[in-house]
Amino acid sequence: MISRRLSESPVHVTLLDPDKQPPDRAAEMAVQAEDGGTHILLIGGTTGVDAKKLGATLCAVKEASDLPVVIFPASSGSISCHADAIFFMSLLNSRDVRYVVREAARASLELSRSGMEIIPVGYLVFEPGMLVGRIGEVDLIDRDDIRTAQEYAKAAELFGMRFCYLEGGSGVREPIPSKMISAVREVIDIPMVLGGGISDASRAREAVRAGADVIVTGTLVEKEPDITKAVKGTIEGMVKGWKERRYH
Repeated sequence: MISRRLSESPVHVTLLDPDKQPPDRAAEMAVQAEDGGTHILLIGGTTGVDAKKLGATLCAVKEASDLPVVIFPASSGSISCHADAIFFMSLLNSRDVRYVVREAARASLELSRSGMEIIPVGYLVFEPGMLVGRIGEVDLIDRDDIRTAQEYAKAAELFGMRFCYLEGGSGVREPIPSKMISAVREVIDIPMVLGGGISDASRAREAVRAGADVIVTGTLVEKEPDITKAVKGTIEGMVKGWKERRYH
C-alpha cells in the first residue's frame, strides 16, 4: 500500500499510540488526520500496549476512518485481525536478539495466517533514542556517524527488507539531520521512513528534500489542538521538498 502511493508523492503517516488516549479519542484523531490529508494510520507504541488496547483502538479507528491501518508492533503480542497490514520489524542495532529477530519469529506463523499485508522493515534508532532506545536496548547511532548508519541501512536492503526506518525517538526535539538522511539515501534504493522530531512543515520539507520518502508524525498530532491543520501543513511541506528533490 505504501509503495503504490510513493509512485505519486511522499507519504505521510499518522502514528496513534493506544496507550496515550482511549479508543474513542484515537478515532477522533484519526478522522482529523484524514481530513488533513494523511495517507496511512500507524497504530502502536513502545510500552503499555497490550492486545486488548490495540484491538479496541484498531476497531474504533477502522469504524471512523477509511484510511489503511498498519500495526506498529512492540512485540509478538502486537497482532490483531482488525488491521490491514503490519510492519514486520527488525530493530537492527539492538543489543537484544529478541528485538532483532526473536519477537518477529514468534509472530511469524500467526501472521502468515492472518491475511494482513506483511511489510518487512529494517528499524534503526539514532541518538538520543528516547524511550524506544532504552526499552529496545539499542546501541544508538550517533547523529554524525554516517558510516555506521549507511552500513545498517545497506544491510537492511540486502536482507530484502522493503523499507528502512530511521528513528530519532518519540518526542525528540530535533529530527535526524538532513546530511544523515542524504548519506543513507546514497547507498540504498528501498524507500526510507523517517520518524521523530518532525514538528512542522519546514522540517518535513527538509527531510523529504534530503531523501526521506515516508514521514511519520505522532507527537505532532498528540500536542496540536488543530490536528487537521497541522497534518495539512506538514504534507504541504513534504510535497514541496519532494518537488525540489525531483526537479532541482
